[in-house]
Amino acid sequence: MKLKIGELAKRSGLTVRALHHYDAIGLLCPSARSEAGYRLYNRDDIARLHQVQALRRFGVSLADIGTFLANPGSNLSGIVEQQITALTRQIDRAGILRAQLTTLQGELDAGVEPDLAAWLTTLELMTMYDTYFSKEELKQLPFFAGDAACIAEWDAMVARFKQMIAAGTPTSSPAAQLLSQEWMLKLERDTNGDPDIMVRILAMQAREPALREQNGITPEVEAFLKEAFTQSRLAMFKKYVSPAEFAYMDAHYRLRMDEWPALIARVRKAIADGAAPDDPPVRQLMREWIDLSQSFAGDDPATHAKIRTAYEKEPLLMIGSWITDEMKAFIGQAMAAMRQHS
Repeated sequence: MKLKIGELAKRSGLTVRALHHYDAIGLLCPSARSEAGYRLYNRDDIARLHQVQALRRFGVSLADIGTFLANPGSNLSGIVEQQITALTRQIDRAGILRAQLTTLQGELDAGVEPDLAAWLTTLELMTMYDTYFSKEELKQLPFFAGDAACIAEWDAMVARFKQMIAAGTPTSSPAAQLLSQEWMLKLERDTNGDPDIMVRILAMQAREPALREQNGITPEVEAFLKEAFTQSRLAMFKKYVSPAEFAYMDAHYRLRMDEWPALIARVRKAIADGAAPDDPPVRQLMREWIDLSQSFAGDDPATHAKIRTAYEKEPLLMIGSWITDEMKAFIGQAMAAMRQHS
C-alpha cells in the first residue's frame, strides 16, 4: 500500500507543505511516483517519518535529524540533554509564577497586605495572554495550553538560534536559513494556520517584556531569525529574476515585510465571512496587495510574472506565508475581477 502526500498529511497530522519541505531538504523523500507524478509513500517511508517525528519531539533540528538518521549508531545522549535543558527552562518559568503566588499566600496568611508591586507582578504573569487571546483560543494553541512537548521544541529552537549567534554563524548560512524555515513551519502549525493568531503573537512579543523573559526570544534572536528567513526567500527568488531586479528586491524587500501578515489575515477573514471576489472591500484588499508587492519588486509586470513563476516552482516559498490553496484561488479571482472593473 502506498499513500499520496495528501493522505499521508491527513494520517500523520502534518501539513502537505511540511512534507514538501521534508522532501526538498532530503529528510523524507517518497520512494515512488505515480504515472501522473504524484508522490507515493510506502511503509519504509512512513517508518522513517515516525522516527523523524519522534526526534522532533525531543527538540532536535531537522538538520540534526538528517545527520542522525544517516548514522543510526549515533549516541542519543546529546538529544536527551537538549530535551532536559528545554524542560528545565520550562520548569523555571513555571516556578517564577509559583514562587510569586507562594509569597502572596504567605503574606496573606500572616495578615500582611502584599505591596502593590507584588500584586502587579502576579497579575502580569497571570493575565498577559488573556489580553490578546480568547479562552477558547488559548485552549487550542499548544504553547499556551501547556503542551510540554511543544514548549520543549520551541525552547530547543530558541537555544539553537542563540548558539548560532554566539558562534558568529552568518544569517546567509544554510544552517541558519534551514532553521528559520523550520521555525516558520512550526509557527504555522502551532497557530492552526491562522495568520491573525500570528499577528497577535507578534504584537504580544513586541509589547510584553514578561513574554520575552519567559520564551527567551530576545530582540537579537528575533532579528537573526527574520534576516535568515528573508535571505532564504531572496535566494529562491534570485534564480528567476535578472541581477538588476534582484538588486532592487534585496534593497526593498525588508522595508514593509512586517505589513504582510495583517493583510493576509484580513484576506482570510474576508473568505471566512463569505465575501465575493468582486466585492468592493475585497477590491480594496487587492489594491493593498498590489501596493505591497510593488514596494519590494517595482511596478514592471514582467518582474511580477517572474515572481509568480518562482512561487509555482519553489514550494518552499510558501513556508511562513499562511497562504492556503483556497486563498491563492480567491486572490486570483479577486485580481481578475478588479481588472474587469478598472
